[in-house]
Amino acid sequence: MRNPKPKEWLASDLSQNYIADYKSFNFVDGEGVRNSLYLSGCPFACEGCFNVAAQNFRYGKPYTKELEDQIIADTSHDYVQGITLLGGEPFLNTQVALSLVNRMKEEFGDDKDIWSWSGYTFEELLLESDDKLELLNKIDVLVDGRFMEDQKNLMLQFRGSSNQRIIDVKKSLAEGRVVLWEKLHDSKKAFEQIKKSELI
Repeated sequence: MRNPKPKEWLASDLSQNYIADYKSFNFVDGEGVRNSLYLSGCPFACEGCFNVAAQNFRYGKPYTKELEDQIIADTSHDYVQGITLLGGEPFLNTQVALSLVNRMKEEFGDDKDIWSWSGYTFEELLLESDDKLELLNKIDVLVDGRFMEDQKNLMLQFRGSSNQRIIDVKKSLAEGRVVLWEKLHDSKKAFEQIKKSELI
């Protein structure tokens, strides 16, 4: 895992405008039914990363206007709550992320929400480049911080390690401090796996 200095890594230098995947109508990448865009490239290289292939900025395929149109069409359904940006590292692919986010705002205003995962912490992003700050200001919920293998916890809601937080971005920016998402609810106990032999 690597720890960059402020503005050391820039989307203008690193991003190839590639996406690793697009998954429509899922329930796992945030609250409600969501459409998820996985952006390619992540130099954090956290040990135990669940998506190692997407660390490569040339992994997958180029982002296109046609895909953006498809995401907007998928998101227009009443039952879809919003979109999620993952990776890879969305904040090092701001050319793609901002194109989609700005289109979302044009089409839906504040009727649909925007979530993002990032290896950056909220505090680090506040010291970052203008494009990263613009993206931060346009999303609603941020799951922040590097994945830490030694803090892995499968009972956490929407995140993999206990150092990561689910942050209400708009409230945090308004109050000048980190405000956690009000619906945060981690599991209190683990459920034992049912053994195959018990089903026979």
